[in-house]
Amino acid sequence: MQSLETTFIQCPYCWEQIEVVVDCSAGNQAYVEDCSVCCRPIVMTVAISQGEVVSIEGRSEDD
Repeated sequence: MQSLETTFIQCPYCWEQIEVVVDCSAGNQAYVEDCSVCCRPIVMTVAISQGEVVSIEGRSEDD
C-alpha cells in the first residue's frame, strides 16, 4: 500500500518554499527532484520510520 506524505522544503538555489510529496512506503530514499519554482535539480534525502517522514533534506548537486 502506498502511503504519501506532503511536506515543504526550502530550495537550496532560489530559497523558495516548495511542496514535495514523499512515498513513505518506499523506506529511506535518495533521489533528485526539480524545484517547482526555478527548475534546478535538488538532491533529496529522506529518512522514514514506521511509515512516516522523520527528516527530509534538500541540497544542491554541488554540495
